[in-house]
Amino acid sequence: METTTTARRAAATALPPGFRFRPTDEELVVHYLRRRALDAPLPAAVDIPDVRLLAHDPSDLLPPGWSEQERYFFTCKEAKYVKGRRANRATGDGYWKATGKEKPVAVAVQSPAASQSVVVGMKRSLVFYRGKPPAGKKTDWETS
Repeated sequence: METTTTARRAAATALPPGFRFRPTDEELVVHYLRRRALDAPLPAAVDIPDVRLLAHDPSDLLPPGWSEQERYFFTCKEAKYVKGRRANRATGDGYWKATGKEKPVAVAVQSPAASQSVVVGMKRSLVFYRGKPPAGKKTDWETS
């Protein structure tokens, strides 16, 4: 596992200056999340780690000196209660709160008759609050 991660990082640094990993929502679902769900390997230059995202404070997720505005992770939604549907978004120092509505992620599909969109996923934005609900203080950290 460590060699694979090291190889990916080496390949990622081999890209020419100016190249960035900035996929659209559709590209993330179709080309990366789908491969992850099927346990297929990602391209060597793509390093998306598995992290229990909602259990961490956002500052714990970035390596020292990280200057990019965006970072990508694979994470699973964890239930707050054994038989419940409510998500557990509490961390040691705060909590993640959902904002806005879920937005569909759709891809265009061409057929001989017409072009149509197919929903392949849903997108939800979360904001990190420091403290205990409902009195937590909103921070600048946001995820989607």
